[in-house]
Formats: sequence, C-alpha cells, structure tokens
Amino acid sequence: MTWYAWRATTPNGKSERGTLQADTPRQVRQHLRELGMTPVSIEETAAPGAGKATRGKKFSSNSLALFTRQLATLTNAALPLESALRVIARQTEDKKFAQALTSVHEKVVEGHSLSEALAEYPQTFDNLYRTLVTAGEKTGHLGSVLDKLADYNEIRQQMKSKLTQAMVYPITLTIVAITVISILLVAVVPQVVGQFVQMKQELPFTTRTLIVVSDFLTAYGLYILVAIVGGIIGFRYWLKKGNNRMRYHRWQVKSSPLQKLVRAINSARYIRTLSILQASGVPLLEAMIISVDGLENLFVRERLLEAADKVRQGATLNSSLEQTQLFPPMMLYMVASGEESGELGPLMERAADNQDKGLQHRITLTLAIFEPVLVITMASVVLFIVMSILQPILQLNNMVG
Repeated sequence: MTWYAWRATTPNGKSERGTLQADTPRQVRQHLRELGMTPVSIEETAAPGAGKATRGKKFSSNSLALFTRQLATLTNAALPLESALRVIARQTEDKKFAQALTSVHEKVVEGHSLSEALAEYPQTFDNLYRTLVTAGEKTGHLGSVLDKLADYNEIRQQMKSKLTQAMVYPITLTIVAITVISILLVAVVPQVVGQFVQMKQELPFTTRTLIVVSDFLTAYGLYILVAIVGGIIGFRYWLKKGNNRMRYHRWQVKSSPLQKLVRAINSARYIRTLSILQASGVPLLEAMIISVDGLENLFVRERLLEAADKVRQGATLNSSLEQTQLFPPMMLYMVASGEESGELGPLMERAADNQDKGLQHRITLTLAIFEPVLVITMASVVLFIVMSILQPILQLNNMVG
C-alpha cells in the first residue's frame, strides 16, 4: 500500500488536508466521498514521519546548493511549489536528502509555508536561509530571492573548493617530504653511518650532526609523534572549556600571523549576506543580526552585534562597522556611498565581490611563494643528508689512495 497526500473541501466549503494509505488514488477518492468531502488533489507521498531520523543531520553544501538552484529555476518557471518540491525530491541522488525533501513537500501540502517546512531541518536550512525564504514568500518574489540565495551558496562553495584544491598540492608535498626524510634519518642513515663509526676515524662535522639528529629521532621520534597527537586532542578539549574559544578567536583576529586573512574572510561573508538580506526586503537591523549567524569566529560575531546595537541607537551603518576595525577602508567607503545614494544592497554586493577577488589573489600569491620555498627547503635537507654520507666515503678513498 502507498501513502497519498490529499486535499479536499467539506460540504460547508472548508479546505482540509491530510494523508491516507491506500492501494490506489481511486480508493482515497472513494474514502473522501464517503466522508462527505469533495477531493481536490491526491498525490503520492512518503509515510507520515518519514525523514524524522534525518532532521538532526546536516546535509552537504553541494546538495543544498543544487536544491536551491533547482527550486529557484522551477519557481521562476511558474511551477507550483508543491510540484517543484516533488520533482526535485524524485530526482535527487542523495537518498537521505530526498527523504528530507519529501518530508518538506508533505508539510507544504498540509498547508504550512515553505519556511516553516524547512525549519524541520535547522542543521541544513539555517536561520539565514529560512529568513530569506520567508521574505520571498511575504513579498511574492520567492523565485528571485531563491536565485540570490543560490548564487550565494554557489559562491561559498566555489571559494571552499578553490581553497581546498589550492591546499591539496602543498599539503601532500609537505607530508611526503617529511615522511621520506624521517625514513632516511631513522632507517637508512644509522646503517650507512654505522659503518664509518666502526672504522674509528674522525668524521666530518656534517656527518656528526646527521648522526646526532638520527639518534635523537630514533630514540624520541615516537614520543614526539604521540606528543603532537596529544597536543591536538588537548587543544580541542581546551577550546570546549569556559571562555577559551573566545580567547582563541580573539587571537586569530588580533595577533595571529593570518589575522588579515581571517578578517577578509569574515568581512566578505558578512557583507555579502547583509546585501542579500537587504535586497530581499529584510530591515537593516534584523539583517545585521541574522548575518552574524553565518560567521564562526565568536570574537567577530561579538563585535558585529555591538555594531548592530549602535545602529539601533541611531548610528550609521558605516560608522558602526568602522568601529569594529574588521573591514578594509574600500569596503567601508562603498558602504558609506550606498547609504548616501540609497543603493546599499548593490554596493555591498560589489564590495563583497571585490573582497572575494582580493582574497583569492592573496591565497594564490601565498601558495605561489610557498610551494617553491617548500621544494627548495626539502631539497636542501636531502642534499645535506647525501653530502653527510658522501664526505666520509671521499675521505676513505683519499686515505686508501
């Protein structure tokens, strides 16, 4: 038997919705007529409660971005929301995500708004997502709002993918180089150099240095590895205690070597989110508070909430953001221009685009410098090991000669 979502009208004209299990839609229609109701629509759906097990699950950003783009396309094509959700759920390859979308479709069929249905999955559809959907439903421009939301999700996904791709090569190169050098120092060097030690000849300084390093790693290498793993676990445990996470995030923004990068990432994400909310008709103060939810750095969130409080008291957006000391001068200038011209949303979006381009250029430049430096450093270490082994051999040949 299959579950069907039905919609019907009572004799007094009232609309009713529900689900019923039957072999065919005809049986559902017959049952409704026996209850004195006139069927309006009968559609196949998931069993009641389907998807509840996945409500606490966070689905991949790829699935979310694809769903948003598909829903925006179908909505702009004037396809009813219920039909659009059903079509997307049927063609989604991720079975659990398809189950969640079926549950969302069921809630919409029952008469709930899309934002209310999405609230069943807060881990995937966050406060920003649901607020934008609510704004689109209230203004009657759900399709255009979903387009902006799809663009936003795709931009974030592209930035994440580019950063991941850019880091794969140097991280792989570093791990391989460290592994090879460690094997040389721990397994190969002691056997080769041991032959020279047995001859009781004075060894070159480089060879003696290599022996000391090799002996140290052989004796304490395992302890060092355990200490590193323990340090990582201890650090993660430390972050969960008290106000330590706030201290760490403050250090990231104020004192870390990557402080400029941290500020650039958070400021660009905040401004882009704020521009989308503004363009969707969300009031500025509410938009500032919602935009903070998309940031992970607690110190940045605290400063931006203070900025929102200043705006509530009557200050301008530009002056409030300037006091946070998180935003570059060019971005603040564009925000000020937007306030003066009444084009705050578009100018903030342009400022976010410029910040993203600058961020990508900075990451590319850093990696372009880092990769050859890493190669040269590792090559120098290997050269030192080879020379330390070759020098005693050359000395031995000279003695024999």
